[in-house]
Amino acid sequence: HVQLVESGGGSVQAGGSLRLSCVASGNTYSLNCMGWFRQTPGKDREGIASISTGDGGTFYHDSVKGRFTISRHNANNTLYLQMDNLRPEDTAMYYCAADPRRSICGRGADYWGQGTQVTVS
Repeated sequence: HVQLVESGGGSVQAGGSLRLSCVASGNTYSLNCMGWFRQTPGKDREGIASISTGDGGTFYHDSVKGRFTISRHNANNTLYLQMDNLRPEDTAMYYCAADPRRSICGRGADYWGQGTQVTVS
């Protein structure tokens, strides 16, 4: 089993930056992907970035390409999401996810954090 704990959310003005962190613990060696999702009330959870723990390959949703950067610090099992040039439409609850089977994390990922709120005004 794997536990994920996010941090780093908050309120920021449009054009600003935030960095989200997700610390993984437990059987982290089993993970094949880690990723970030976001959700707003009444909408489906949306995958915005994912990274393969094997080859480091990344995936980004078109809406965040060029503005967000996903990275992973293997030594401390921490996943990051650097968010720059934030827009009001980026306002959402952001979730960290991880999965032992897939190289790109999808909504069916096995493990999820509790979420951290990002608000852009």
